[in-house]
Amino acid sequence: MLFRSEKQQVARLSKDWQPNLREAHVTQLRGTEAAARVADVLMVFTDGPRTLGVTAIARELKLSKAVVHRILNSLVDRKLLSTDPRTHEYHLGVAAAALGARALRGSEFRSAALPVLRSLQEATNETVTVSALVPGGRVYMDQVESTREIKMTVELGRRFPLHAGSSSTCILAFLTQDEQESVLNDRHLEMLTNQTVTDPTVLRQRLHEIRAEGFSWSQGERQEGAGSIASPVFGFDGEVVGAVSVCGPAARFSDETKERFVPLIMEAAEAISRRLGWLGGIPARSDRIGA
Repeated sequence: MLFRSEKQQVARLSKDWQPNLREAHVTQLRGTEAAARVADVLMVFTDGPRTLGVTAIARELKLSKAVVHRILNSLVDRKLLSTDPRTHEYHLGVAAAALGARALRGSEFRSAALPVLRSLQEATNETVTVSALVPGGRVYMDQVESTREIKMTVELGRRFPLHAGSSSTCILAFLTQDEQESVLNDRHLEMLTNQTVTDPTVLRQRLHEIRAEGFSWSQGERQEGAGSIASPVFGFDGEVVGAVSVCGPAARFSDETKERFVPLIMEAAEAISRRLGWLGGIPARSDRIGA
């Protein structure tokens, strides 16, 4: 039993705690809301233009420019976003690409590709890879290495540009025209080797040929002394999601080798696409170059 004085003390304590509980609840709600806003800002970059400005993001999310600007600065500090010094717009950064690559390594795509890669490696006796499209480029998700003493290996998870090499150009050829032009109109297309093509006109013609033939062929474009052949992989909706390639020393990638490998690689790419739900064949899209 509580005496009156004790009851009064408990009542006072309870009354004192109520504002603290309300304050804690409000703080929790604000923290949740802030986290949701950060996630919303990142998600804006999954659709629409590759780069966005503060005004466009604020309008899309119905937030003030000040709030959006603070979030963007925080994301840039953590390399989840990067800024274009010319336009002052924002695009996904290397940390976002790395997160995407980490997710892809455990994805359905990799699981669907691995048994096909093993079979392709046995048929070619060269290193076989699978790449996935990520913001700002593509990454190698997996590889099955050649059993030969002299062979090529790739770095998994590292992002590579889309204008150089068989896997990259193969993916680029099956993106939408707007996405292709976003890459081709970049004034800073990097010369990775002395064989890298950076002329947009030449690249456009090459993309047209890749789309018509269904594969891409490279000799030392991304890595000196390396040869590779790649074919695109499509998701269930017909959108390009990556590429399968066979790669090795350029000296072993003759015209005769290309003639023998191309059907095998295209069959492997189609097998993976079917595992992902695609019905097969090259998607017909009116908004793609060469369609």
